[in-house]
Amino acid sequence: MLALRRLFGQLPTQVFATAVPAGAGPVPAKTDGATPMSRIKNIADVRRHFLNNKEPIYFISATNFNLLGIGDWVGNFRHINYIDCFEGQQRNVFVPKQKFPRDFESIEDINNYLLEHKEVIDFIQSRADGDNAGVAAFLMFDEHTEEICQQLGLKVAFPPAALRSRMDNKIETVRIGNKVGVPSVPNVLAKVGSYQELCEVSRDLGTDLVVQTAFGDSGHTTFFIASEDDYYKHAEEIEAESEVKIMKRINCRGSAIEACSTRCGTVVGPLMTELVGFKSLTPYKGGWCGNEMFAGAFSQEVRDKAREYTFLFGEALREEGYRGYFELDFLVDMDSMEVYLGELNPRVTGASSLTNVAAFAHSDIPLFLFHLLEFSDADFDLDIDEINERWSHPDSVDSWSQLVIKHTDESVDLLTQAPRTGLWRMTSDGVIAYDHYNYHPHAAENENEAFFLRISGAGDFRYEGADLGILITRGRLMDDDFQLNERAHAWIAGIRGQYAGQSLQDPVVEEVAVSHAVGGGNFKIL
Repeated sequence: MLALRRLFGQLPTQVFATAVPAGAGPVPAKTDGATPMSRIKNIADVRRHFLNNKEPIYFISATNFNLLGIGDWVGNFRHINYIDCFEGQQRNVFVPKQKFPRDFESIEDINNYLLEHKEVIDFIQSRADGDNAGVAAFLMFDEHTEEICQQLGLKVAFPPAALRSRMDNKIETVRIGNKVGVPSVPNVLAKVGSYQELCEVSRDLGTDLVVQTAFGDSGHTTFFIASEDDYYKHAEEIEAESEVKIMKRINCRGSAIEACSTRCGTVVGPLMTELVGFKSLTPYKGGWCGNEMFAGAFSQEVRDKAREYTFLFGEALREEGYRGYFELDFLVDMDSMEVYLGELNPRVTGASSLTNVAAFAHSDIPLFLFHLLEFSDADFDLDIDEINERWSHPDSVDSWSQLVIKHTDESVDLLTQAPRTGLWRMTSDGVIAYDHYNYHPHAAENENEAFFLRISGAGDFRYEGADLGILITRGRLMDDDFQLNERAHAWIAGIRGQYAGQSLQDPVVEEVAVSHAVGGGNFKIL
């Protein structure tokens, strides 16, 4: 790791100056007992800096899932959400009471709706310090979001939307990786106009292929093609693209690793396994539906390689002008044990809920605090090599798992009953029951307990692909063959059994219901 640091050197802070548009500049930090420019030299300084923070910091998204518990570390931190997962019980979550019918096409639409809502504007202004309304972080945002934030006096604690969009391009990810020696699965990048063209450009990859478009959720935009019939199922989507990524299909396990690119270097979290395409959790063949974090997920050699690649990629992102939080998906070839770059998510992600609650995060600080620090005006000089060395140790990684439970049937109904957010317990015979309200995964103290975050509630439409909720628990939910274990199946069945719905008989009503649902089955909100 030291050699990598010498290779890339220390990039000057000025390199980022042009990457921050008006209204999205550095985040001024207000602290008690220290001047704003007091140098932060160690983890204890970072903790004190954020616990004493007085400036409003917001995470604005459909739910607070991605940054569960961050408010315990950051003074004056609030979530502004569209969905009330907590039925009004959570103090640092603000949800506007009045909802106006809207057809959302993306999570950016949801965030822009929130920022233009009078109740949200009044809430932000009531906590502002003059013209400084505070700092805003998002799961997703666009140029319109930046314009609204500028009008409200909010600074966006992320690189510009245009840069993030370029980095989010799966084709661009391959090219960045190639520049710094982070390999992708054997692939070609090409425009495809027919099945014959696909076969021609990919002749060196074999006949069993995986095709990805530049943007989109993997569950919707990853196509498995082994025949002409397979191709024609997705031909319209593939041929509409100016360029697609065509990969050789390999026997692989999905994994994820989160990191944060800072002016001192890239901080790298642990390698997690991914749950993908399980029919009991998601209707999408390539759809992400959870994660596992445990030290023995892969061999030490594979874990070290993934961490090295992540560091290299993070330093490459800095050269591209991107800084802050990001996640890389890696594909581990189970035949050769080669580690391949899958895709980049330049943001917090669904895996962030585990990254920020693990043992290493609580012995030091959550990874997201490095992101907030990078977007502050604080003067800091941290030994990133030391942090990465400590975080790579198996003892720093305790075992956690999460399940993202979607409605998998093609039916549409109106929910009349839903499980509550909080701590649930499982008896020895697999029966689950609600125990008490809580807002944090750490409420689960053993493998017979789980924290459940409700997404869909009574009065919501339940349709194919709708997010019902997320279950987070200690320990593993897959076996050594990477299949769901008995405990996972018991939790899934138990949570599903807590939902009840009223059937919608009229097909027209069903169509309207899905079109007005959050996500509508077309985009993920987590």
